[in-house]
Amino acid sequence: MADDCFYVSDADNKSKTASMASDLRTELDIHVKGDVVAPVLSFSACNLPDKLLHNIEAAGYDMPTPVQMQAIPAALTGKNMLVLANTGSGKSASFLIPIVSRCVIHRQQYVSVKKKPLAMVLTPTRELCIQVEEHAKMLGKGLPFKTALVVGGEAMAGQLHRIQQGVELIVGTPGRLVDLLSKHEIDLDDVMTFVVDEVDCMLQRGFRDQVMQIYRALSQPQVLMYCATMSNDLEKMINTLAKGTVVISVGEPNRANKAVKQVAIWVESKQKKQKLFDILTTKKHFKPPVVVYVGSRLGADLLANAITVATGIKAVSIHGEKPMKERREIMQSFLIGEVPVVVATGVLGRGVDLLGVRQVIVFDMPNSIKEYVHQIGRASRMGEEGEGIVFVNEENKNVFADLIDVLKSGGAAVPRELAHSRYATGFFYGGKASKKRKNTG
Repeated sequence: MADDCFYVSDADNKSKTASMASDLRTELDIHVKGDVVAPVLSFSACNLPDKLLHNIEAAGYDMPTPVQMQAIPAALTGKNMLVLANTGSGKSASFLIPIVSRCVIHRQQYVSVKKKPLAMVLTPTRELCIQVEEHAKMLGKGLPFKTALVVGGEAMAGQLHRIQQGVELIVGTPGRLVDLLSKHEIDLDDVMTFVVDEVDCMLQRGFRDQVMQIYRALSQPQVLMYCATMSNDLEKMINTLAKGTVVISVGEPNRANKAVKQVAIWVESKQKKQKLFDILTTKKHFKPPVVVYVGSRLGADLLANAITVATGIKAVSIHGEKPMKERREIMQSFLIGEVPVVVATGVLGRGVDLLGVRQVIVFDMPNSIKEYVHQIGRASRMGEEGEGIVFVNEENKNVFADLIDVLKSGGAAVPRELAHSRYATGFFYGGKASKKRKNTG
């Protein structure tokens, strides 16, 4: 059964195939808008190069996740796509596998001395770029597939030289890529696939114009957009960037990952530190490695130090002001278990692979419910169960209504103080507009 594929050309079988595809989508909680090919149940059903299949297996992928089952065959047809799925659902592989496959086949069909880039992936942070590029290298091992990383914090000359030597894929942040394109002549005419990862975060951070600038330097590529949450701004961007985009969603957009057990604790600001120390020093509650999210860089430094002093547990802070090399070293020591607690700002909220993390503590509730959904999503990888603890008090009243909604949808208990707050309905804070915004976001 694992190798079954639903591509059937026989006209008599078309309705049967559609019915099977529909049943499979229902079972996997996959929703599609537009004309999308049927999902597949295995990587081998996607007609990928043999060496790529071998690399997928070597990377530890036994079978595709639901998002990969639908997005990989759909991307291979060349359609523009928006994919909405939880953090940790295997989104990166669902665009990298089609990219590697299409690039390899193109290179085999069109042999040329000058190798111009064939695909481009934009992500909002350097960390995520590094991770995506490493993932791409692993999938492209032993194939005619080279990558270039274009991010700040590294010399531009080296990045430019790498592209000029001939690469198939460029992975970069919007700011650095715009900088590179404005100062140097880079031929992007052959780019077939343009991926915008964490597109909602790109919009939040004001990267829209830079993304559009890069897109306009390409000649009508396939556009693949990925994020965990949907918004009105995103809909507008899709209409500008890629008309006729098909939408694939797995689970419910703007909802917390079902695999993450949410625990909301009402705790006043002055007591938050002590509450955190209590959790970290109780065997039953402490499940390392743990990510603690805070709202500021200074807060991250101070809290990491306080944890180490008060509990004796080694804690390190990570944020955008630390040099890239130091951030890489911190992540490495965290993921191999040398440092059990990392105190982070939003730099770790987006896409960065936190394999092994099963507990996230949101110390400072963010102002956006989408950011909260992203942060607790770090506690689950590929559907494995995890725990997301959030500290909440009156200072977070602007997100009370949305938070109650997300907690209830995940089957989590709502603290009495939160449920009984006059801000719980959304009408008191920001009037009806906030209620309306919630329903359309």
